Amino acid sequence: MRLRLFRLLTAGLLVCAGNAQAAPPAGPEPAAKPEAATPSPEIVLANHRAVYDLSLAEGGGTRSVESARGRIVIDFRGDACRGYTMLTRQVTELSSGETGTRLSDMRSTTFEGGQGREFRFKTTTLTNNKAAAPVDGTASEQGDALTVKLKGGPKPFTVEGPVLFPSEHMRRLIAAARAGQSTLSVKVYDGSDDGKKIYDTFAVIGHTETGPASAAGSDRDKPLRDGSLAGMPHWPVRLSYYTEGAGERTPIYTLGFDLYENGVSGALKLDYGDFAILGDMTALDIDAKAGRSDKDAGKGCTP
Repeated sequence: MRLRLFRLLTAGLLVCAGNAQAAPPAGPEPAAKPEAATPSPEIVLANHRAVYDLSLAEGGGTRSVESARGRIVIDFRGDACRGYTMLTRQVTELSSGETGTRLSDMRSTTFEGGQGREFRFKTTTLTNNKAAAPVDGTASEQGDALTVKLKGGPKPFTVEGPVLFPSEHMRRLIAAARAGQSTLSVKVYDGSDDGKKIYDTFAVIGHTETGPASAAGSDRDKPLRDGSLAGMPHWPVRLSYYTEGAGERTPIYTLGFDLYENGVSGALKLDYGDFAILGDMTALDIDAKAGRSDKDAGKGCTP
């Protein structure tokens, strides 16, 4: 997650993790876009550059991965009129006694229209210095359907919607959290993996927090504890990703994070069940002058 940050921690791990953990008893059924959670004009996603250092979480699971380290750098720009661009680089090294060391270097560029109706993406990945085929394509919303076109791939395919793109999903989560909703269930498309997957997502949202991040007292996420975001409202979120389908299922993975009302995320934890990865924010630069057009979303935009 952009921010699905939700994509940043997963695309470069390149590990077959299997099922993570039990799903909610009834299995999350993606709902139509909820009226109560429609993004309000006051939601402004911050233009920012963030750096997260990655490490293996301690305890729990079977520890199929014995050590992990890496870094994610995100550059997020745009507004609700012009759309949102995100540049991501993620370098990850995972070590296991059974499979050895795997080093991945993932670079991704995405653009999402400000009204959440179009999405462009390109991802290149090196694994142990060997290049994989790039994932390059577009997706567009057409009524209650989503059409995806992949360069060099099969013919375009269409799936039933509604389906959210990452920035719209982030705005929807913030709106739901502000409204006091404890859960949000939607379909999401972000072009990750081979670009052919639509995810069912189920978010559990905690109560509003306005003090320093929960990692206070430690060295984790220092820019969020000592900077301008120290007093900003935020919510603990546990977001599970599922293969699209029906009935009771187990998530592919679960992402835990603190969601700030400007779209910045901290306290990252990606849980695959048999191991988990932590993301520690070590640097954050926010462009306070950018993103103001978000406030005028819905009032008409000048091209």
